[in-house]
Amino acid sequence: MQRPVFCALLVTLSLSVPSLAASTPEQRGRAYAKTHCARCHAIGRTGESAFKPAPPFRTLHLRYPIETLGEALAEGIVTGHPAMPQFELTPPEINDLLSYLKSLE
Repeated sequence: MQRPVFCALLVTLSLSVPSLAASTPEQRGRAYAKTHCARCHAIGRTGESAFKPAPPFRTLHLRYPIETLGEALAEGIVTGHPAMPQFELTPPEINDLLSYLKSLE
């Protein structure tokens, strides 16, 4: 592919597809939380959790130092209530979600 055509293709793709590379870890963490956690947890600065046993994200720092949650997110969180699914995040997802949680403190 010729260089001008390749560059034009990259520009077109960058304008038509939201670029994760251009977003901040906090923004990506919020997007992850919205997609994977908001069904049960309140993920914003206000509001109640849809599932009462699920703590609002803005209060997690009152229960746990946010920095210590990375290992649990990597290994799969197992919680005291059976409704929460067990899941594992990739290192970039962990960084992004922790960045978002820190922004809520």
